[in-house]
Amino acid sequence: MTMPDRSPRPGASGSAGADDAIRAQIERSVERVFADHADTAAQAAVERGEWPQQLWQAVLDAGFAAAAARSSHGGIEAHWAEAWPILFGIGYWQVPLPLAETMIGAMLLSIAGEAPPQDAITLIEHGDDAQLLPGGSAQRPTVCGHAHRVPWARHCRWALASMPASRELLLVDLRQREGVRLKPGANLAGEPRDEIAFADAHVALRVEQPLAGLDEPLRLLGAFARSAAIAGALESALAQSVRYAGERIQFGRPIGAFQAIQHSLAILASEAVAARTAALVAAGSVPSVAAEGPRRAAFDVAVAKLRCSEAATRGAPIAHQVHGAIGFTREHPLHRATCRLWAWRAEHGSDAQWADWLGRAAIGAGSRGFWPGLTRRRFD
Repeated sequence: MTMPDRSPRPGASGSAGADDAIRAQIERSVERVFADHADTAAQAAVERGEWPQQLWQAVLDAGFAAAAARSSHGGIEAHWAEAWPILFGIGYWQVPLPLAETMIGAMLLSIAGEAPPQDAITLIEHGDDAQLLPGGSAQRPTVCGHAHRVPWARHCRWALASMPASRELLLVDLRQREGVRLKPGANLAGEPRDEIAFADAHVALRVEQPLAGLDEPLRLLGAFARSAAIAGALESALAQSVRYAGERIQFGRPIGAFQAIQHSLAILASEAVAARTAALVAAGSVPSVAAEGPRRAAFDVAVAKLRCSEAATRGAPIAHQVHGAIGFTREHPLHRATCRLWAWRAEHGSDAQWADWLGRAAIGAGSRGFWPGLTRRRFD
């Protein structure tokens, strides 16, 4: 399966010239690495509880994990519009790795002036799924509490946790012998989502939250990453549906020749375009090494996650209807895309939660601030 050209254009991200060249180079590398290594064997290995080492090594060799970090820390200081093909490709090829989490963690640590670790990083955002309390001393800080549905925790060496009260980020070694207990779990797509119990676990690194103006950077960046991945998975479901509609013969002609199927595919395509557009807009405003200010990030990410989650809800059933429901079977590749769509729409904030955030922000702006805030894409 070849990924279509869905890169942001200069108008989408405000960048051009050299930025376009970097983005095009990343896109070519993404297609080569994911098409060759994110295959059925890698998916099956993860489902058996194994770590897809060959795929992970290919990702490291390509420089994807550190792409958003500073050049002094092994990255290329890519902003998220440039790194878009990686996040989109995670969804398009259903890449079974904590790659987005590692990219986000590496970028935040790098902005804070710390060299990111070489191993995989997972994220623990503060909220209903995680209640953590710092402890210990300045010389030996520790952390206690529980975190639920942590992505890929059993396979990650490090966890980066946000502490909004103290505006800090904590880096914790998940493989320390004492203080950390893991209980395996999974989301609807079978991706690891584990429970972690911390009991005076040693904190390897404690840094001030590097993005001024953002109370919960892990939630914001995680929501953006899931939005981009949803856009990619929707594009994959659309491509598979169009191909199947052209191959499946009924009453002497391909089912894609029937108006009802064409209508369904048009709706699916419109949802894919809407998701991609919303995520691309967010890619142009999300903070990075090159652009650390939050600007319109919160508004754009809220809209992107809301719209992408809605598109996942509407688009996935259409793909299965076009396939005559056979895509639900484990033997068919469609289920890998649609199960991720259903799982990812609830992660890092559901559409209802982000709609609530937008609604509260709009109400808080008042009648005079509503339209200016909407046009600026920022409710102050």
